[in-house]
Amino acid sequence: MVRGDRAWEGNEGGGVKSAMVASGSGECNNNTSSACSPPAGSEPAAPTTPFAAPSQASAEELALLAKLEEANRLIETDAKSLNSISNNSGHSRKSSDTSQISLTSGTSSLQERERCEDGEEDNWTVWGKIANDWDAYKKKSNYIKDMVRKGIPHHFRGIIWQLLCDAHNSPEKDQFAEYIKATSACEKVIRRDIARTYPEHDLFKEKDGVGQESLFNVMKAYSLHDREVGYCQGSGFIVGLLLMLMPEEEAFAVFVKLMKDYRMRDMFKPSMAELGLCMYQLENLVQELMPDLHNHFNSQSFHTSMYASSWFLTLFTTALALPTACRIIDVFLSEGMDIIFKVALALLQMGKEDLLCLDMEGMLKYFQKELPVRADSDPEAVMNIAYNVKFNAKRMQKLKKEYTVMKTKEQEDMVELRRLRQENRLLKQRVELLEAESSELAQRLVRGQVSRAEEEETTFVVQRSCKR
Repeated sequence: MVRGDRAWEGNEGGGVKSAMVASGSGECNNNTSSACSPPAGSEPAAPTTPFAAPSQASAEELALLAKLEEANRLIETDAKSLNSISNNSGHSRKSSDTSQISLTSGTSSLQERERCEDGEEDNWTVWGKIANDWDAYKKKSNYIKDMVRKGIPHHFRGIIWQLLCDAHNSPEKDQFAEYIKATSACEKVIRRDIARTYPEHDLFKEKDGVGQESLFNVMKAYSLHDREVGYCQGSGFIVGLLLMLMPEEEAFAVFVKLMKDYRMRDMFKPSMAELGLCMYQLENLVQELMPDLHNHFNSQSFHTSMYASSWFLTLFTTALALPTACRIIDVFLSEGMDIIFKVALALLQMGKEDLLCLDMEGMLKYFQKELPVRADSDPEAVMNIAYNVKFNAKRMQKLKKEYTVMKTKEQEDMVELRRLRQENRLLKQRVELLEAESSELAQRLVRGQVSRAEEEETTFVVQRSCKR
């Protein structure tokens, strides 16, 4: 099965273009300038480069070629190390073909040379070793954390994300084929929302195309896998990004892990209690770390959920360009929800001076347009600010307890309010009944008095007649 590894380049305005470096197969994409791996059992082909033939090449170019060949060999070996990537079932073939619609234009040979000169090729080599010997490297948690913070080469993301969340051997991959054969009650809603998910991206812009069908399959499968959550609008953006990096069944397995192990499931439950907790925690962090900005937000009645809810629900995939969102999700898979808070605070810190000068309408526009452009122009600056954001884990737990107590009190108050409303409704019914009975008694009394008066008058008339 061909493994599609993608690279981000030239993503101005959040747009993306397509190309791929294929590994683990003898098939080549003629639109790319990267080397293709040979079929199993054949001799490795020499990398395709713009350099002169080895007999005419300089020592520096020969060394460069050797490095490229070694990196390519590591990628090929790593691609073959995961069962999901070498699965030969009919469904996996379809999923793999889907995954080959890549994100950006291919890396040119000149860029390959620059990568080597900058030492990025060494980074590729390291990540190749990590992916190929994950069982050993995952025990070195601090080392992996540092490497992830430095950045995962985009071609490795599809593999490394599965390894980081332990989805590479997930049983959900086997369940996926059964789920897509079944029928979900959420299918109409999912179909309706698919067209709104990355509508400008090549993978998803074609109505009923390969990308939209893959997205539908994964979202339907999850709605059947977790019937309590079902389908929640917004989750499609996370799944869509996963499908840009890996086949359907792998994207499904990773999404299940995100929901189960990374607090996302509680975020998408009908009550959305976890989202409320995150908004409460972020608001308090802003109050502590940027009190002037917090006061300005309050003066404008600008609530945290008005700008930050999508950050948590979609992991910044709808707020920032995809390369920036990928950097955030790299660390999210390694460190958890803390990085979402840190990036949120970093973005607020970057835009603080501008925000303090704006009213509510201006702040809404700033968060929608200006802040994303500023962040996407230098994603590493955003990440470096985020890494330096400090907040106490105990403080976060304390805020969680406060929120839990507050929500419990609110629920108790709601229960009491419902009880009082019920009692009030019953009292009103009793009053209405008593009023009806009183009215009936009054009418009966009046009728009785009228009847007696008529009888007395009749008696009086009869008596007078008798006297005459």
